Amino acid sequence: MNVKSLLSKIATAAALTAAAAAAQADTYQFTLTGAYNATWQMQSTIEPDDPYEGQGFIVWDVAGTFPGASTGLVDLTFYHGDLGGGVQIDDFYGDATLLIADGPQLYTGSELNPTFNLGTFALTEYQGTASYTLTVTNLSAVPEPASIALLLGGLGLVGAAAARRRKTEEEALEA
Repeated sequence: MNVKSLLSKIATAAALTAAAAAAQADTYQFTLTGAYNATWQMQSTIEPDDPYEGQGFIVWDVAGTFPGASTGLVDLTFYHGDLGGGVQIDDFYGDATLLIADGPQLYTGSELNPTFNLGTFALTEYQGTASYTLTVTNLSAVPEPASIALLLGGLGLVGAAAARRRKTEEEALEA
């Protein structure tokens, strides 16, 4: 196998890997601090359980750290900016609302196919004075070990091909 053929195959494999990675949604970390603290993770793009066009959407049974939640699972409502934006955290199983906070709209796109925004957002208690900070970060921005292994394997193959080519050239010169 010549070097051009090998490099072509490596480039094709890398392109396919990049395309597959791009097709997957990133995992986002949500960290809420202030008068109520909570953390949870969600995909950057989700399919809501209850979308309300122009109003917001609900995602059921989100796992995370939610003080006061009876099961550790909550329903999250993300509101459209026209309704005051922000987020609501409900303990469906315990029949309690843990937080309602106004602020910016935390997603782009439609309520049927939203994508969460990254950044730090100031929220204010609905009809109250407590303030909160919601930070949304991309956990997927750090390469996974499999991606690093694939990169190192490809570099190793390129190095092996170059060494083999050099050895073949040296043998040809000796003959």
